[in-house]
Amino acid sequence: MIDRPTTLERAYQLAESGACRTVGEVKQALAQEGYDRVRDALYGGSITSALRKLCQANFVASPPSPAKSDG
Repeated sequence: MIDRPTTLERAYQLAESGACRTVGEVKQALAQEGYDRVRDALYGGSITSALRKLCQANFVASPPSPAKSDG
């Protein structure tokens, strides 16, 4: 049996990783990773607020792609 973090633990990991800009993106990533009942696990103002703050503090935007020159 493979141990994996709970939905809540993984949500915090994703928010702290800088990969997700919003709580919605955290939820989407969790669903893609196969977590069930994501909305139930992350329900509540305190959890949502904490995850939002972590996302805002840690999000790393990907650098813009270089413009192509036609020249």
